[in-house]
Amino acid sequence: NRAESLAACEVCEGAEEMTEPLKQCTAWLHAYFCEPARMASLPVPAFHHPLLRRDSFTRQVLWTLLRDVKFGEAVSYKQLADLAGNSRAARAVGGAMRSNPIPIIIPCHRVICSSGRTGNYGGGNLMKEWLLSHEKLQKEKLAY
Repeated sequence: NRAESLAACEVCEGAEEMTEPLKQCTAWLHAYFCEPARMASLPVPAFHHPLLRRDSFTRQVLWTLLRDVKFGEAVSYKQLADLAGNSRAARAVGGAMRSNPIPIIIPCHRVICSSGRTGNYGGGNLMKEWLLSHEKLQKEKLAY
């Protein structure tokens, strides 16, 4: 596909000038969208955002989400609060999702309502539904 090859060229152009964290991030995003089976073997990109370095419940929630909720899975706000160590903090989990500085890499789109509704997403609900659908389809392909 011509559009895909143009996009790949755009991303790769100047790759020798990219810092190592940017190379990791680019490789991770490429794997996420194009080769999900490779994601498990890639290092998680280095995070330097102050929110992810400060000791807080938000940091705990974001790292728990990244570590414990795998590609193609979903978790409720309440379940994520439980995993992060405070079963009564489902609303605080929502706040953590809103403050996520690196969506997709820290997959806040995987956090849904207990009722099964997708809930809100900073990138818009259509984007959240697309990301969940993308993961479901890719996971089904990997199962074959």
